[in-house]
Amino acid sequence: MDRVSEAFTWPFRDPDWIAKILIIALILLIPIVGSINGLGWMLASLDRLRAGEDRLAPANLRYLGRGIRLFGVELIYGLGIAAVALLIFVPAFVLASNEGQGSANGAVIAAAIFLNLLGFSVITLLSLGLTFAFPAIVLATESGGLAGGLNIGAVIRRSRMNLTHTLIAGLMLIAASFVGSLGSVVCGVGALVTTAYALAMQAWIVRSFEKG
Repeated sequence: MDRVSEAFTWPFRDPDWIAKILIIALILLIPIVGSINGLGWMLASLDRLRAGEDRLAPANLRYLGRGIRLFGVELIYGLGIAAVALLIFVPAFVLASNEGQGSANGAVIAAAIFLNLLGFSVITLLSLGLTFAFPAIVLATESGGLAGGLNIGAVIRRSRMNLTHTLIAGLMLIAASFVGSLGSVVCGVGALVTTAYALAMQAWIVRSFEKG
């Protein structure tokens, strides 16, 4: 993949990067709308990279239309993971509750513990899978809209075209997510600043995956 490690540094090439990151961070304060606009801004920055410009897209509240489809796709995938988790956690909760009302049965308690562990494992694996498929999901959503982004078969095929690129992009997205959470160590506003910076990183990662 083309200089994927530069995802960390490319935003700084824009002379106005500080102002743009801060403005997007402030917009992220708006519930839901801020997140939708942030995704649209990431896609607009991706367009800049496609055009050969190492500059972030202008920071404003004009990207709602661009981000709504990707937001919807991410939301549906997230709800799908939550639904799978509930199918496992609800029986575990029922078993544990029944045993708490009477004499404990070791086998039932063990089953409840097993289901809880299974639930956490499934959530972790599905969330990781979603992270590694994110570049393919972004590109599929851009080309095919909501239906394209939710076409799991097509997303998997695109992710498998070059497993090395998918692996590298996924690892870089995990790094971007970690960077996005660093601001919470300072304060809530700091988390929004690092989240905006992480969105800029995502644009570079998706572009590198696309070129690969």
